[in-house]
Amino acid sequence: MKTKRERVIVFLPVIVSIALVVGILLGNWITGIRIRSIVTDEVARQKFSIRPGNNSGTGFSLTPRGNKISSAIQYIVNEYVDTVSLDALNETVMPALVDKLDPHSIYIPATDFQRFSEPLVGNFSGIGVSFNMTDDTVAIINTIPNGPSELVGIAAGDRIIMVDDSLVAGVNMNSDDIVKMLKGPKNTQVKVSVYRKGEKAPLDFEITRDDIPIYSVDVAYVVDDKIGYIKISQFAQTTFREFMQAIETLKSQGVDKLILDLRDNGGGIMEAATMIADQFLEEGQLIVYTEGKARPRENDYATSRGILKKDKVVVLIDESSASASEILAGAIQDNDRGLVIGRRSFGKGLVQEEMRFPDGSALRLTVARYYTPTGRSIQRSYQNGKEDYYHDFADRIRRGEMEHRDSIKFDNSQKFVTPGGKIVYGGGGIMPDVFVPVDTSYLSDYYNRARSLGLMYRFAFYYTDKNRASLERFTTAEEIEAYLNDQNILPKFIEFAKGKGVPPDYEDIRTSELALKQTIKAYVARNVIDNMGFYPIIAKIDYTLQVAIDTMSKL
Repeated sequence: MKTKRERVIVFLPVIVSIALVVGILLGNWITGIRIRSIVTDEVARQKFSIRPGNNSGTGFSLTPRGNKISSAIQYIVNEYVDTVSLDALNETVMPALVDKLDPHSIYIPATDFQRFSEPLVGNFSGIGVSFNMTDDTVAIINTIPNGPSELVGIAAGDRIIMVDDSLVAGVNMNSDDIVKMLKGPKNTQVKVSVYRKGEKAPLDFEITRDDIPIYSVDVAYVVDDKIGYIKISQFAQTTFREFMQAIETLKSQGVDKLILDLRDNGGGIMEAATMIADQFLEEGQLIVYTEGKARPRENDYATSRGILKKDKVVVLIDESSASASEILAGAIQDNDRGLVIGRRSFGKGLVQEEMRFPDGSALRLTVARYYTPTGRSIQRSYQNGKEDYYHDFADRIRRGEMEHRDSIKFDNSQKFVTPGGKIVYGGGGIMPDVFVPVDTSYLSDYYNRARSLGLMYRFAFYYTDKNRASLERFTTAEEIEAYLNDQNILPKFIEFAKGKGVPPDYEDIRTSELALKQTIKAYVARNVIDNMGFYPIIAKIDYTLQVAIDTMSKL
């Protein structure tokens, strides 16, 4: 008996064919083209292959030469035993239409388009809070400064009980459903009732939704003498503006060396990456070029506008750095402009273009490949299918690549040389100039289990919520960490974890003590002052960042 997966594979060609049929039918309908069902003259007979048919009444089957799909469409619409819902069929087969192309071409249904687009656009409309689900209740972690919720008086620590007329506390509601209720068009109102500690009755607020920014520059601060650190989580329409604002702040503090952290950055808008690269390169230097079957080569050169041409720069990457992140890292590396530190990047060298449909859905189709300045494509192979493609990370772990540079096998046919004589390779991501293995020194079974259950994060929220009055008087990560160092929080966490089903293993705890403490303190600080609290504290156990700081101090 065939498995479900085998049956899907067998019928996939049929599904794809139907997708093509439906696509052309919709195109014909939109443009007003109609398919004639009767052949009456010799010209038409030459255009169609006419062969004996079944008992349909015509005695012939019509198949347009090179366009069988159009005839099939007409046949299905006119003759199928039941009414065909083109809309439903379209949504079913459109993903199959692009499934065999490449791993990054994708169909986005209208219902999902906003969710897919928000990170790239850089904002959405909502009430401006971050929250955590604790004990089946929506607990406010913090409010966006000057955002809709802060303006009406909602505060960190409040519990949301009602949204409009719907009870959301104690009803086991999914957090995604809560988000949908709180989001909405700009200038619309939503009523929220909250419980606040010390208040006898719930507090009612009417909040006018507004545009809420999604920041792609997570943090920018001075990590050491004249060394600035900028963490970029994605590349969106607002990224370059955020980056330049961060540079202005760091420059005012005397920074002339920069660490750009692109780890876990899956990419985004290509132009945001090239505009940042432009700041570091000399006029006329190649940043990247793209080329596709229907797209002639297009070069992107640095301009004279760069203000960071003299600053030392290091770029951090890892196995989750992809696409636009690799463009930026490749531009810095191939122009011998700075060092790339970390582990081999993801390996996505394909460029997608978006086609919007009238119903609000979209097709993001790969239309070109991009190449770094030396001419290398860093796209890794996807010839064995998507499943194999996305299992590459597990394969890297199995081969020992996370710990040993020597486990990486380079293809000499993909060897390139930078203007400075450095050898670089294409065909599978950006290989860093300085390889930094995964730090496993603090790992233990106890730590791994606590992390997998999110216990450090959950304890940090519990602790912050309980001690908010004491913590909110602090404004810097240093102040919060100094306070927490005096609070002996590790024994409190051990008791908390025990209550969540993770009994203490004191040998493991000694191995992981520093990581446990720093992670908890960083989460608490994030709950109080957001990322300006988190990153400076977690930096002390960030081995790759410490290598970068040490390397940068010697440049």
